Amino acid sequence: MHKEEILRKNEDFSIVYKKGKSLGEQYIVFFYRKNYKQINRVGFLASKKVGNSVLRNRARRLMKESYRNLKNNIITGYDMIFIARNKIVGCKQIDVEKSMKRALKRSELSIKKYEKN
Repeated sequence: MHKEEILRKNEDFSIVYKKGKSLGEQYIVFFYRKNYKQINRVGFLASKKVGNSVLRNRARRLMKESYRNLKNNIITGYDMIFIARNKIVGCKQIDVEKSMKRALKRSELSIKKYEKN
């Protein structure tokens, strides 16, 4: 991911939380909002409820890898935040990716329709 594709500022996160829409899935919570730019900006979060720093970092890595695999099939021009649920501990990357696919499909941000998973 390039620098401009990452949500960093607290005010950007706050805007997505307050004015955006949200969806819950088995392993993630997904917030999104249109940003009227030519790129998607994304943030990955794992709270202390997920576990210690090792587990939180693993959860973020799982979400980042899943996003990297799905990135080319997402409509551009959105700010997105993926938040790990504590169920993510101990699951595999393919499960997180399926959860992200479902969230993107439900939010109508996916370009191509995925097969049933």
